[in-house]
Amino acid sequence: MSRLCYLSKNYPNTDGSGNKAKTDNEDTLSLMGAVNLANKRTYHHNKVIAFFVDLAGIVKYMFSVRKGDRIVLQYPHKKYFSFICHVARWRKAKTIALIHDLGSFRRKKLTVKKEIKRLMNADYVIASNEVMQQWLADHGYENPMGALGLFDYRSATQSPLPASQTTKRPIPQSPRIVYAGALSMRKNSFMLKMAESTLPYEFHVYGNRSGLPQIQDNPQITYHDFMPADEFIRGVDADFGLVWDGDSTDSCTGNFGEYLRFNSPHKVSFYLRAGLPIIIWRQAAVAPIIDKEGVGICIDSIDQLKELLPRLKQEDIEQMRHNVQELSMRLKNGEFLKNAVNKALSI
Repeated sequence: MSRLCYLSKNYPNTDGSGNKAKTDNEDTLSLMGAVNLANKRTYHHNKVIAFFVDLAGIVKYMFSVRKGDRIVLQYPHKKYFSFICHVARWRKAKTIALIHDLGSFRRKKLTVKKEIKRLMNADYVIASNEVMQQWLADHGYENPMGALGLFDYRSATQSPLPASQTTKRPIPQSPRIVYAGALSMRKNSFMLKMAESTLPYEFHVYGNRSGLPQIQDNPQITYHDFMPADEFIRGVDADFGLVWDGDSTDSCTGNFGEYLRFNSPHKVSFYLRAGLPIIIWRQAAVAPIIDKEGVGICIDSIDQLKELLPRLKQEDIEQMRHNVQELSMRLKNGEFLKNAVNKALSI
């Protein structure tokens, strides 16, 4: 009898978007009836302890995997990905690799050729989105593939406002746009350009002030201290969440900006769970999803907001907020992963 399976591991920091996405996926898989073939999830911060905990989980996996198992692996899986796939094949089980990040992209830890060769160890790949799926096919991945779309965001927290109050709230004359996340000159220096002109909207930043010290006291930007994720989802007072990276307001640039062409930012799901429509670069891989679901605005440059926002009608924003609420519930329930895994199992 075939079993759906996964491997849990040690997560030293669940505040980071990557680990949050992975633990959410484990929870969804568990609710789907999947069996954890490794040890229980742990949260050790000590690197030495974490190493031996994960190694012990791999050893347990070797004796737990059975013929016919379908194993979902969250890629990258540190040093053990290829080994896990080889053991599965030896035991006549199948592996499904769910891609969170590609080392040959932003971090340049692998060449494209080496990454494709590593991924070919899996029997099936779930790319982050359809753009990444096509990129993998164009660069030589030959096994069956599917696409996730958006990363789910499991959280019991919800906006305390009733749906009617949330969707029918009037558009303010100066809409509030937020950016939440770790700040750095490499990733967020586009804000320096924003600070040079008068903005017809309020721009609020939630993150580490030390990341962009040059504009801490700029009147165009309101800084807030880091806010825990559940607290942000429950209480952020804003109209839109911005997804933008790089050093330019005209386009997303640099390694982080270019990566938006291929990845599915966890930040998108985070904003949606907070009830915020998205403002995102039109060339981003998930922009077609934002457009199709009617949950935000796709732009070529941030300067376009000066014209686009005043033209928004009340009925437009109400429909957008309604769509955000519906999509937020799908993210909360893990539907994107469920659909992608079920498609893989059918193939």
